[in-house]
Parts: sequence; structure tokens; C-alpha cells
Amino acid sequence: MKKGEIVEGVIDRYSFPNKGSMVVEGERISVKGALPGQRVRARVKRNGGNLTEIVERADYETDPMCEHFPDCGGCAYQTVPYEKQLEIKKRQIEELIGEAYPEEFTLENIYASPRPVEYRNKMEFSFGDAVKDGPLTLGLHKRASTYDVLSVTGCVLVDSDVRKVLKTVLDFYAGRDIPYYKKMAHEGILRHLLVRKSTFTGQMLVALVSASGERSYEELAAYLKLEELTQVLTSQKYDGELTGFLHILNNSPADVVVSEKTTLLYGRDYIEEKLLGLTFKITPFSFFQTNAAGAEVLYCVVRDFLGGERKHIVYDLYSGTGTIAQIVSAVCEKCIGVEIVEEAVIAARENAARNAIDNCVFIAGDVLKVIDTMPERPDVLILDPPRDGIHPKALPKLIDYGAQKVIYISCKPSSFARDLPSFYAAGYRISRIACVDMFPQTPGVECCCLLTKCYKGGFWKEPEGGI
Repeated sequence: MKKGEIVEGVIDRYSFPNKGSMVVEGERISVKGALPGQRVRARVKRNGGNLTEIVERADYETDPMCEHFPDCGGCAYQTVPYEKQLEIKKRQIEELIGEAYPEEFTLENIYASPRPVEYRNKMEFSFGDAVKDGPLTLGLHKRASTYDVLSVTGCVLVDSDVRKVLKTVLDFYAGRDIPYYKKMAHEGILRHLLVRKSTFTGQMLVALVSASGERSYEELAAYLKLEELTQVLTSQKYDGELTGFLHILNNSPADVVVSEKTTLLYGRDYIEEKLLGLTFKITPFSFFQTNAAGAEVLYCVVRDFLGGERKHIVYDLYSGTGTIAQIVSAVCEKCIGVEIVEEAVIAARENAARNAIDNCVFIAGDVLKVIDTMPERPDVLILDPPRDGIHPKALPKLIDYGAQKVIYISCKPSSFARDLPSFYAAGYRISRIACVDMFPQTPGVECCCLLTKCYKGGFWKEPEGGI
């Protein structure tokens, strides 16, 4: 096969997260985005092939439920029935962990999301255009595109209130002479729209993100007509409640939502969510699971893995707004949470106070640095790192704690699989492992694993009476 050649075949292998492969002329070629059983055409490149056409769908596929599929890059499993999605993900995780772990293990279950659609409680939409110099768009990037943005006013991952906000903001700025921010040229104004809506309380927080260029903030505010936009947003009728509208000034060259200055234009700058009987305050930049209904399932798995009433010292590292720490607080003596985002730590402390929890301590700082100063050794480590996993320099330090149990939660199982051999080499073995489908309609899945420290050739066991 030559580079640039169009080849055709049937996808007979599929690996995490979204990598199909087929055999053409005796040679195996990977095709990202192709599903198992599909007959596809792909353009040959140096390392695999780019999907150009789905010639024939797999026999299990159905019609997509979203009007933006397949142009939008947000969902890859729109044509896959939900039970089949779970089957595919379970098999992928078994294969992924099996390659990283030298002993037999049993993946207990893959728990379905209680809401397979309209489950996301946070979305970051981008301003842009769908074609070069086309009309203003607001939404998500087109599939396999770095620059083109598709307006997704019919997105099925969010509920009707979020869709209504998206359409309202897009309609407000359409036709106005306000350019979107071009990340390569570092010029323009409109950057992102951030929307957070709680699943169980219905509260919603909206933030418009823009650059200032050479304008002062006051000129920018007038230019964007934010007071008028506030009136438009607050006049809408929602199933839930618009509790706050913010303006975030961001002149960073990076294509991420960060704040140089945040101004509250309406209401308050946070929402509240309820999980498993506890209330949590969520601020614009604090980490919170994007699928609240799925998070309840995940946290029940974590609490089950931790066990019953025991006198554990637990470290919850990468603790976000302190959800896991507070949920396991009833079955441990003390839980110490560490989180790098100070705003999230402040919210975690407030959350613990409002939930009348007094055995949780939250520390603001980088896990890599903070673990050298921790006052006591943990019996249990709960690790819920960012997508890229644990920092390579932090990993040996965490292992050196010698905790009897490690509960590793990963939204990117390939990162967990990368870290797993290090735990194995240090004497940890998989006691229990399960998955929770936190990301229906997409290739993503959350993995939760209980690793137990081996002792005298077998699993470490608690002495009678606990530790």
C-alpha cells in the first residue's frame, strides 16, 4: 500500500478508545473512528489510515438520535445501541488491562449510566465558523477538524435548558460585528460559552468567555453588550433555574478556558448539586464529575471497594470539590483530600461544613509536592487523577507510602494501564475491578480498581479488630 492510496476492508479488531483495524492485502492497518463490523474506506498514511467513508454499516447499528451526527466530533457511538456500547467497552477494558497485568483478573461489571442521553452537567462550547469566513457558529469542533466549529443546538448530551442557552447566545451575537477569537492569529473577541447545570437541583451557571485585545474591560463590556445579553438570558423560561451569569476575561493564547478576571453579571457564581444525600457547591473552574447520575453509581462502587465500618486513614488525591472524601467519610477515621485548584479546595471545605462532616481535611497544592509534607501515612489511597494519569515523579512516592489498599479511579483507562505495572512491581495485586459508563454515546468509560498490597506471598489481610 502506498501513502495516499484509498483502501477498503472490514473492521475485525477494535481497541480502546476508538481504534479499529482491518487487513488489506495481507497488511493490518488501523482506522481511528471505525466501528467493529463496518466495511470502510480509508486513506493510507504513514501510521495507519484516515477514515474516508463507511461503505457498509455493522449489522447492529441503528439510525443516530442526534441531528448533528456524524459531522460533530462529540459522539462516536450514536449508531450503536446502548447495550452494545456497554459490551464493546467491557471487552476493550478486559483486553487493555489484560495486556498490562500479568495475572488473571475478573472485570466484575460495567455499570450503565442511569441517563444514556442528556447526562452532561458541564459543556464548553467554542465560537468560530463552520467554513472559512462563514457566519458565526457556537458549539463543538467538527469531526477530525481543529478549526471548524459546528453549532450544536440539537446536542443530545445536554438537556433542553443548555440547548436553549446555546441557541440564545448564538442568536444574540449572530449578525453583530463581533469577531470570534482566532487561536492561530491571536485576534478576535468571542472565545467560549461555559454552561454548568446540576442534574438533581436544576441550577444552572452560564459564563461567556472573551478576549479583550487592546480594549479596556469597561469598553469590552459595552462592546459585548453584556447587560443586554443578561436581560435576554434571564427572560427565558427554563425547566431548571438560571442562578448565575458571568463574564470571564481570557487573553491566554492557549485554547482553554482560564480566567484573568471574572465578573458576576447576574445572580451568584456557583451552583449546588446533591449526590447520595450530600450537597456540593460547584464553582466555574472546580472539578466535578460531568455525569452526576453516573457519579452516584461510581461513588457507590468506591465505597463498596473501601469496605464497611473501619478505622482507616484515607488520602483522597486529586480530590476536586471533595465529593469522594465526603462520601467515604462515614467509613473511615479520617480523610485528607489534596487538590491543585484552590477554588475547588475552598468549595470542598464549605461542602464539608454544610454537610456536617468533621473528619475531612482538604489541602490546596500539587500532589507531586504535597505528598512529601503529609503528616501521617495512609492506610488507603484513593487516586482519581486527571486524564493523563499520575505524574511519573509522583507515582513512586505514592507507592512508597505502602498503603494496604489503593483505589484507582481513571476516566482514561489507558493511563491506568500504563501505571498498573508499577503497582504490580511493588507488590500490589488486583482484588476487584469494575467500570462505570460515565460517557454514553462516546468511547470513554470510567474504570475503578481496588489494588491490595501483597503480604507474605498472599493478599494483605486486616488483623482481627481492624487496624
